[in-house]
Amino acid sequence: MQRSFVLNLSKELSRGNVSFPQYLLLCFLALEPEPLTMTAVAERMRHTTAAATGIVDRLEKLGYVRRGHEPKDRRKILVHITPLGEQLVQRVRNDMATTLVGLMDHLEPEEQTTWLTIYEKIFPHCPQ
Repeated sequence: MQRSFVLNLSKELSRGNVSFPQYLLLCFLALEPEPLTMTAVAERMRHTTAAATGIVDRLEKLGYVRRGHEPKDRRKILVHITPLGEQLVQRVRNDMATTLVGLMDHLEPEEQTTWLTIYEKIFPHCPQ
């Protein structure tokens, strides 16, 4: 149920154009003022560097990210989000917001309040 819920929050995710882990990486990159190293990408994703590299490879092929080298240390690979990637993040966020508002319409006002109260209570305990 959770997988279905998350994947159906956005048309982009439900069509399989972008996986949820790929979308999460794009969100991390969109929030950062500077590009991330591959090590930082792996840490944020809680993946190995090899697994993170696979995600970056796919996003790069789709045109959502590009890789470059750290000017002071060319051994370090930097991952940059592209304007196309930023547009995708915004589109998915808009889809999710619209979907959540629609889902809330199926709840009574009291249930909506309860749902929001539960999320507000557990959110501070979620790993960041």
